[in-house]
Formats: sequence, C-alpha cells, structure tokens
Amino acid sequence: MAPFQRLPHVPAAAVAMQTPGLPFLPWWRPPTTGAPSKALVAGLIAGLAGAFLAVPNNGIGWFLAGLAGIGGVLFYAGKPTVERALWLAGALAFLAMGFLRAAEWVFPLSLMASMLCGSIAMAGGKTVKGLVFGALGVGLGGLRSIPWVAKGFRRRGPIGIRPFVSVGVALVLLLVFGSLLAGADKSFSDFLEGLVPDLEVGVYVQKTFYGVVAALGALGACYLVAAPPQMNEDVEGKPGTLQLKDYGLPVGVLVLLFTGFVGTQLAVLFGGEAYVMKTAGVTFAEYARTGFWQLLWVTILTLGVIAGVARFAVKKTKQEQLWLRVLLGSLAVLTLVIVASALSRMWFYQQAYGWTVLRLLVISCEVWLAVVYLMVIASGISLRANWLPKAIVATGAAFFLAVVAMNPERVVADYNVSRFEATKKIDTYYLSQLSEDAVPALVRLPAYERSCSLRWMKNRTVEQDWREWNLARHNARKSLESVAVTEVTCEGAYSSER
Repeated sequence: MAPFQRLPHVPAAAVAMQTPGLPFLPWWRPPTTGAPSKALVAGLIAGLAGAFLAVPNNGIGWFLAGLAGIGGVLFYAGKPTVERALWLAGALAFLAMGFLRAAEWVFPLSLMASMLCGSIAMAGGKTVKGLVFGALGVGLGGLRSIPWVAKGFRRRGPIGIRPFVSVGVALVLLLVFGSLLAGADKSFSDFLEGLVPDLEVGVYVQKTFYGVVAALGALGACYLVAAPPQMNEDVEGKPGTLQLKDYGLPVGVLVLLFTGFVGTQLAVLFGGEAYVMKTAGVTFAEYARTGFWQLLWVTILTLGVIAGVARFAVKKTKQEQLWLRVLLGSLAVLTLVIVASALSRMWFYQQAYGWTVLRLLVISCEVWLAVVYLMVIASGISLRANWLPKAIVATGAAFFLAVVAMNPERVVADYNVSRFEATKKIDTYYLSQLSEDAVPALVRLPAYERSCSLRWMKNRTVEQDWREWNLARHNARKSLESVAVTEVTCEGAYSSER
C-alpha cells in the first residue's frame, strides 16, 4: 500500500489547474499519463463481472463479481502488501456473506462493509482525516478516472482498443457457436438458458448500472495506484489549547460521578435480586432492561469526551501529561466497569426472556467498545494515538465480520429452542420472523411450535438462477425435507415487544 507522503510545496493555483473539479484536495494530484492497457482491462473485467454476476437478491454471484473485480485490480496493481491483502481479504469475506447467510439485514450491511474495506485497502489512511478519505477514495477515484481513461484511449490509439476488440470478437464467437450448439442439443440449450436468463428492459438497465459501478470502482482503485494521495499524516496536528484549569473540573466531576455509579454496581453485584427488589422495587429482569441502553449511550459519549480532551489538551510539561493520564485513564477504566455492568444486565435480561438478534448485536457492540477502551488506555500511556483511529476501524470491521460469520439468527434460534426444552417457554411469533439461517435449529421443535415458527417457509421460492444460490437457503430446504410443516392456528407465547 502506497504510504501518504509529504510533497514539495506547490502553489495553490497550479494545483487547482492540475486537479480539475477537486481543488480542495491539493495533495492528490492526477497522473501525468493516460490509463495503461492493464487498467483498462481491470475496468473491463470488473464491469462485465458486475453486469453478469451481480443480482438483486443476495447469492454467490456477488462474491464471484467481487473476486473478479479484485483480481482485475491486482492484475494492474501487482503483488499487494500484507496490510492491503488483509483489507482485500476482509472485503471478499463480507461479500461471501451473500451466499453464506440468508438474513435480509445481513447482506446490505456486509456489502457496505466490503466497499469500506476495499476502499481503505487501496486508499490507505491511518488518522481520522486519512480514514475518511480512505473510505471514500475508490468512489472519488472512479470519478476522477474518467478523464484518465479517456486520455489513455487518445494516446494509445488502436493499441488501447485491442483488449476491447478482443472481448468483442469473443462475444460474437460465443453468440454464434453457442446458438448453433444450443440448437443441436436440448440439454445444452437448457443449460445455456440457465446461465443467461430472459432479460427485460428493466433488467438491462439494472445490469448496466451494476456493470458501470463495478467498472468505476475498479478504475478508481487503479487510479489510486497510479496517483496515490500524498497526504502527510505523520505531521503533528495543531498544538492543544485546553489548559488543565479548563478540562480538569469537568473531567474530574465525571470521574467522581462514575466512581459513585460503579460503587452502586458492586452493591447490586453482591446483593443480587433481593437487593434490587428492595431498593428499586422492580424485578431483576426489569432492572436490567431499563438500564442497558442508557449505559450504552454513556459508553459512546464518554469515548467522545476522552477523544476531544486528548486532542485539544495542552501537554507540554510532565505535570500536564501526568494529570491528563490520571484523569482520562481513570475515566476510561471506570467506563470499562460500566461496560461490564451493561453486559451483565443484558445477560440477566436474556436469561429471563431469551435471545433476540438485536440483543446479540448490541452485546457484541459492547464487547467491541470494551476493546476500544482498552486500546484507548494503551494509547494514553504514551499519549500518542496515531495508530488508534485505524485500529478502531479495523477491530470494528473484524468484530462485525465475526458476528455475521457465527450466524447470529442460527445462534438465537438454537438458544431459544434449548430454552424451550428446559422451560417450555418460547416466542414462536418472533422466531417466525427469522430467515432461513434459523431453520436447522427450528426443526428441532415439536410439531405445533415448529409449524408456528416455520409456516412462512412453506412453498417459499427465492432463487431464480445459479447466481442467487445461497448456502443457508440450501441447508434450510434440506432440513425441511425430513419434517412436516402444517397449517395451524398459532398463539403468541408472550409479547414480542420486549
């Protein structure tokens, strides 16, 4: 990955002339030559893959399109660095969720995470400013690559067109000989029809859109290789202006407030349910429910307080550095205890009412925030946090990928089925809202509960062609082959609003 570097001083007017349309990015200058043939081939490969493999529904086609696009970019960019390879692997792993998971909410989030990882892989970035550009770099590069590609065609003439001529000839040959062979054999004709389904005008428009976006993404990645941003991220920012007298009292008050809260949490921990019912007048499950979301917000807002004070505080003398470490370190450590309190509340709440996907996601978010606070404490020891923004983004992507990879809907269904076997309590209405990911667990239920949970699966058809093939949907159909799902009148076990 090309590092951000310092450039010699260039007059702003000259930079603006060299960077049409983006004078606000003087550190990102366009290449002096047009796009080479390899970059054009990369864009062509990605465009064709996006047009013919991407489909409206999640399926294996998206992963194959991403694989082709990344392969085309690496064909131009060459062997990646270890860091770039890891980010690209993350991008492909998120795309793989399109055929590994069936939940409708998983794929859009995974697709956005894949684009984020792919863009950071090519654009780089380690500070907040650098990562913001890194997240948008491929998209901006795709737009800026248009004159670069046009310049490459003009300068190369017939040579630059050769790859496209070759592809055109291949398509003509494929059409002619494919038609003849299809007419000669009915089985082969059916096979080709499965590969190339009937297309309507709307489908043509859709595929053109996918192809153009994929081609621009690949060309944007190639553009970043040809013209890497020269942002200098190693220069220290402007010196802080907050004196100890400015932030000492507000942060100190927060530390005292958090200390008092942590003290009460220790009383709850040792006093248990009897203490809660005596002091709060509610059950332990209600106590856990009412406090979790507030504690989550406290955790997030405190992170902003720590980041702001650490950025703008004056830390020239050893005394100023010591006070900053003590105050922010105490705040971070106390917040870790608050995170532990929130996690314990969610644990007790799910013990009372069972798991839902939302509860699993927010508890995973809390665990990630705990990791973030540990990194904040580590960076506070040296008062240097240049590595921290990228580490937060990387761990966030890794945590989300791990949560999706473990199949959250299957985990939730497995737990609730096991809980039903022990307590005979179950919310079949909620379970019926889950996707095919949960089916292998739900078939373990008795006939009545199974039918209530899986009634929506009866006669359900999603996949239209091989590009929409999905492993979770395949496994769901296999699981349903050995059990019966009948029409029954279902009653809610208990409210799904909890």
